[in-house]
Amino acid sequence: MFKGRDVLSILDFSASELEQLFKKASAIKPGEKLRGKILATAFFEPSTRTRLSFETAMLKLGGSVIGVGGEEATSLAKGENLADTVRMLDSYADVIVIRHPLEGAAKLAAEVAEVPVINGGDGKQHHPTQAMVDLYTIKKEMGKIENLTIAAVGDLRYGRAVTSFLYGICKFGVEKLFLVSPPPLKPREEVLDFLKASGTEFELTQDLDKVIGEIEVLYITRIQKERFPDPSEFEKVKGSYRLTSELVEKMREDAIILHPLPKVDEIDLKVDENKRARYFQQAAYAVPVRMALLSLLLGVE
Repeated sequence: MFKGRDVLSILDFSASELEQLFKKASAIKPGEKLRGKILATAFFEPSTRTRLSFETAMLKLGGSVIGVGGEEATSLAKGENLADTVRMLDSYADVIVIRHPLEGAAKLAAEVAEVPVINGGDGKQHHPTQAMVDLYTIKKEMGKIENLTIAAVGDLRYGRAVTSFLYGICKFGVEKLFLVSPPPLKPREEVLDFLKASGTEFELTQDLDKVIGEIEVLYITRIQKERFPDPSEFEKVKGSYRLTSELVEKMREDAIILHPLPKVDEIDLKVDENKRARYFQQAAYAVPVRMALLSLLLGVE
């Protein structure tokens, strides 16, 4: 079901396939299953958690890692095109993880490479494995993914992690979805069209305080400064929302707060100590999820 597949979008995976991944992630242990296998990481944008968790996952399973970081450190700086770089990695590795600022770069890589290609984030479009980690975190922390009242808060227009999260959570069905953002940062039309087509009940709002008492899962993101086509537009919305301890105390006792990280100033530092804050646990879950994914893609039980 997974062996040899490319991982370009969370939309390519059914809920039952994701459940299979989560079951494997819950059971997986470090070992030598991937000894002799090589993971290539090709990151042309900054990354901490995605790159390091993939590398950790491969190493925990006995495999090896090679990598390039940034165009300036590769032959792209000499004029080599991305396709040729991917062809080279294809001959060196058994699986490739690519992150690139250009939308569609991962799809191009998948068309060129024979080995599985994993999209580690392309432009503002997709970050499928982050969505897998997010959904797994909800399952582990809430005991289920289905029929929860969820709020996505922040930059819902340029954030690829939150976009993939919305695509993913709707596969399982939600009780109610609140989309909380300033109007310029509301989800793109194709995302709203998807939500409508999926039958998801959702509400656009700017007022987090009004809805926070209903929320079971609050997914907050930073404003993606680097993706604004006009820097002056960022200045208009920066700092437009902030999750404070006072707001958090209005949440349900059993609610959880997620964030794909890095966080900047959208969460007060005091919230880190609140029992509802699960974003560091969320980052930790990235390793077993990516261990499970690498095993499945490489056909190793």
